[in-house]
Amino acid sequence: MAEGPRVVAELGRPETPEETADRKAESSRIYRASQTPRNLVAALIATLIVVTIVIFAVPRGTPPEAAPIDVAAVAARIEAAEGRPVIAPDAPEDWRVNSAEMDRDRAQAWTIVYAPASGFLRIAQGFDADETWPTRVLNGADVDGTVTIDGIVWDRYAIDDPAQAGNVSTALSVQAGPDTILVYGSTDENTIEKAAASVSSEIQRLQDEAP
Repeated sequence: MAEGPRVVAELGRPETPEETADRKAESSRIYRASQTPRNLVAALIATLIVVTIVIFAVPRGTPPEAAPIDVAAVAARIEAAEGRPVIAPDAPEDWRVNSAEMDRDRAQAWTIVYAPASGFLRIAQGFDADETWPTRVLNGADVDGTVTIDGIVWDRYAIDDPAQAGNVSTALSVQAGPDTILVYGSTDENTIEKAAASVSSEIQRLQDEAP
């Protein structure tokens, strides 16, 4: 025997077709709403699994160290390109060379940047630089006495506010033929004088070759 329409207890009578359709639609809506948080949680878990696999499965290592800069070789190339003598400091082997290149901002200057045990320093050769070039590089610092290193008399600069001079706290300069050698940086006096001594023979060469 065929069953008649289902009697709904709350109504005390069979559902109308419209009520049946509404009940089913509401059930579907509630089901879909319950699935959204579940889907988000499942997607998050899947993403975490993928990230974990990438982190632990992809081989990694420390990046290779940059090749050391051969200051003498770079100086020889610049000397050939510029057609003039270029200094190659005999700096201590434990001073890391950060860069060695031409700086054309304020003048034509061959500049080597070193990282000694503490601080930093630069040794620069200003090609045909006038006597005001060091002051311009040092943002207005003036000469305040001299110091003699290996028989070469260097001008010493007074730098009252290193922040205004690009964090430079000490500097020495000397004329070498048509060029000016400037040694400057943020380090102690002993280190700056050691840097000056590293170019003593080069300065003598420039002075001897000057017309």
